[in-house]
Amino acid sequence: MIIVLKQNAPEEQVRSFCEELRGMGFEINDSTGHDTHILGLIGDTKALAESWVLANPVVDTCRRVSEPYKKANRKFHPDDTVVDVGGHKIGGGYFAVMSGPCSVESRDQILEVAKRVQAAGASILRGGAFKPRTSPYSFQGLRAEGLELLQEARAATGQPIVTELMNNEHIPLFLDAKVDMIQIGARNMQNFELLKAVGKLKVPVLLKRGLSSTLEELVMSAEYIMAEGNPNVVLCE
Repeated sequence: MIIVLKQNAPEEQVRSFCEELRGMGFEINDSTGHDTHILGLIGDTKALAESWVLANPVVDTCRRVSEPYKKANRKFHPDDTVVDVGGHKIGGGYFAVMSGPCSVESRDQILEVAKRVQAAGASILRGGAFKPRTSPYSFQGLRAEGLELLQEARAATGQPIVTELMNNEHIPLFLDAKVDMIQIGARNMQNFELLKAVGKLKVPVLLKRGLSSTLEELVMSAEYIMAEGNPNVVLCE
């Protein structure tokens, strides 16, 4: 359910109303925009009467949400989401180019590519330290060494780095490398334990759409991340 509050509603009354709702077992997604203040209720709202909600003096309107995704639903926060990646903004009219090699292969390669894509206008450097391959015999990436080389390229150019995380075990390596944005690849779009793990981080996430996945499945995967407390999700086709 979405509850739209009246403009200039007294803060104390709003706080009291929210406490009452939380006491009823609801999680509240509180979104304050330029012209609206919206409370998104997450939980089983079937037994919550709209007439009871509308009777509260701070409430303007309310309506039920049929979509299964809540935090990733624009109805819950009408204003554009703007994600900051190392000082570069994505969303809300900002334009960012992420560019770089499919995989980090050597120091010379990543430093040269980082300089060239920056000169061409890219603001964020992408490169795979860990690479999922169809064949188990193909090059799987330089792994921890690749993360070190990405850090070196970031230090040389000032570009934030985005690279793919493939499993929970590698999270400490990514945090040590201070990766600016974590990519979840198409093959892992529905790796729900991995999604929940990155949701517990404060690092922005680039979520790629899985093979043959519907738009709703993509948004539901974003919901997994956001439900754990990380709102900084960028969707990638």
